[in-house]
Amino acid sequence: MTTTLLTSQTSPRDVQADAIIIGVVQGPGGPLPAPGAEDVDLAMDGGLAATLSVLGAAGKAEEVTKIATAGRLAAPLIVAVGIGPVHGDAPIEGEALRRAAGAAVRALAAARPRRVALALPARNEAEAEAVGLGALLGGYVFGRYRANGQQPGTELTLLGAGAAAALPRARTLADAVMLVRDLVNTGPSHLFPSSFAAEAEQVASASGIDVEVLDEKALAEGGYGGILGVGQGSVRPPRLVRLAYSHPGATRTVVFVGKGITFDSGGLSLKPPKAMETMKSDMSGAAAVLAAVQALAALGPEVNVVGYLPLAENMPSGTAQRPSDVITIYGGTTVEVLNTDAEGRLVLADALARSAADSPDLLIDVATLTGAQVVALGPRISAVMANDDDVRDGVVDAFRRAGEGAWPMPLPEELRKGLDSPIADLANVTGDRAGGMLVAGLFLQEFVPPGVRWAHLDIAGPSFHEGEPYGYTAKGGTGAAARALVQIALDVADGRL
Repeated sequence: MTTTLLTSQTSPRDVQADAIIIGVVQGPGGPLPAPGAEDVDLAMDGGLAATLSVLGAAGKAEEVTKIATAGRLAAPLIVAVGIGPVHGDAPIEGEALRRAAGAAVRALAAARPRRVALALPARNEAEAEAVGLGALLGGYVFGRYRANGQQPGTELTLLGAGAAAALPRARTLADAVMLVRDLVNTGPSHLFPSSFAAEAEQVASASGIDVEVLDEKALAEGGYGGILGVGQGSVRPPRLVRLAYSHPGATRTVVFVGKGITFDSGGLSLKPPKAMETMKSDMSGAAAVLAAVQALAALGPEVNVVGYLPLAENMPSGTAQRPSDVITIYGGTTVEVLNTDAEGRLVLADALARSAADSPDLLIDVATLTGAQVVALGPRISAVMANDDDVRDGVVDAFRRAGEGAWPMPLPEELRKGLDSPIADLANVTGDRAGGMLVAGLFLQEFVPPGVRWAHLDIAGPSFHEGEPYGYTAKGGTGAAARALVQIALDVADGRL
């Protein structure tokens, strides 16, 4: 099913639609119509708040109430969605609007409406963008494997003064997030290193992005021991994709590196069966990098952006990497592999070391790297570690402004000793499970080019949602970090980061 987004200055009373979505705020005495719903309230003789109260609505975030219009509006149905408490004339947070719009559009999914109007707050470009983005993402459906997967699409019409100006950016960001979701939701029988690389080439061609793909022969010639070691147990050989968006006026470069394990069995350090069920999502970081570069090529900021996608399938076989193998990462550092299920850091190490050739002003890696991240921060908050406190705090702030959750985490130097190996430059894991998320960050830091500002994003929890849908987030791939990476690049272009 495809969802399109249009804009209109038509009054909510007169817009031709199957349903009209309005906002409701949680007032001190009960629910109140939000900005944008004034004409709807007038058409209902000023009784919208009373009607909502009778129906049990309070205006709580994402609460959905449906009201028949009985001919008082051109649309036959009002869908009132809670935004939560709003204090006086304070601006409404973008994330509250995104989630409200997404929840309302999802609530209509079973009815399969062809036309839906959005009269949520859109008084300026920022509010309109939030509503448009949330609505588009709320309408997302992954139908590739359904017999009736291609359903008629929904036409969303965004009403409000800021709607037209906000439309291009909302569409661009929604396209990026939905690309990540599509890739993550695709089964590993269809998405493997070479097919992922082919998808990246198609995206690059359509977006005017330079692209280079290294196959297993080129990886061997280049000395990419991490990617080759992880991928050697699979019949589907690994790939390394390099994407590049360039702006003629740019003087700064940001490099993104995304973990691209298309399926992670754990290798010979085999995962339990239940833990493998979501391991098609272990390429979420690479998908986020691909989508972010696509979005930035469309937005056109004055910054150069390079994206690396180290792609491999981690499988057990007679050719698989063994615990106690020693591999050589790009650039010459040797690693004793003690656990083949700590493979993401090995493919990232190759790409981080390779990024020195791009002379980045900022280097960011993003990965579904550790189960310890989920234990520490839960399923919705990403972890941010960095070799520079200002970078770490700036990246966390970029996540916040993009509407994503992130929390700053340390890189305690005392944990580094656990990575010492008696036979190689370092080991890929320690003998102590404590601080596993932080140890993984310390391992990656070893491969950051000298003098380069760097941040590591662990998105293991937020990348895949197994519970009931909420806001604009469906079950399955979420698109985590794609919007944050776009914001980080924009901040580099503006000199903010």
